[in-house]
Amino acid sequence: MTPTPQENSRRYGYARVSTSRQTLDQQIDALTAAGVRPEHIFRDTMSGTRDDRPGLAELRRHLRSGDTMTIIALDRLGRSVTTILRTLHELTAEGVAIVSLREGFDMTTPAGRACAGLFAVMAELERDLIAERAQAARDALAARGGSTGRKRVLNAEQAALARRMKAAGEPASVICTTLGCSRASLYRYLADDQGAAA
Repeated sequence: MTPTPQENSRRYGYARVSTSRQTLDQQIDALTAAGVRPEHIFRDTMSGTRDDRPGLAELRRHLRSGDTMTIIALDRLGRSVTTILRTLHELTAEGVAIVSLREGFDMTTPAGRACAGLFAVMAELERDLIAERAQAARDALAARGGSTGRKRVLNAEQAALARRMKAAGEPASVICTTLGCSRASLYRYLADDQGAAA
C-alpha cells in the first residue's frame, strides 16, 4: 500500500538507545529539527534485539495510514536485518511512510517508495532463507538421531546452534521453531549462558 497524504495525517518520531547509560537527547533533537513535535516522539531504552519494546508498540498503536514515522537511522528499528525489514514491510503495508534521517530514506518521495518496494522483496527473500536454514537445521538434527519435537532442555549441539543463530540476529521465534523449544527454555538457557560467561 502506498502512503497517501491525508488531512489528519501526522508525523511521529521514534528514538531508542540500548542502555540507560546512553542518552536519547541527540536523537530527540534531530527528530524535533526534522519537524516532529516533542509529544509525538516515542522512546525506548532497551536492546533492539527485543521484540517487546513498549515505546515502539505504543507508537504503532497511534500510527494510521498516511502518517509518517521518522527515525534517526534504520538500526533504531532493530539490531538485525530481519527485524528491520519485517518492521518496514509491516508499516508499509499499513500505509505508513518511513523517513530515516541518516540514510536519507524517505517514503514520502517517489524514490523512497521505490526503495520500499525493494525492501519488501528483500524481506520476502529473507523469510525464504530463514525457512531454508530452519529446515536444514531440523534435517541435520534428525540425521544425527535428534528429535525436532518440543523439548524442555537444549542439548549441547542445540545450545551451540542457538548461540550462533542469536549472534546472527535471528528472532527468538525462528530459533525456537528450529530447535523445537519454548521461548522460556531459550531465554533461560541464554541467560544462564551469559551468566557463565560473565
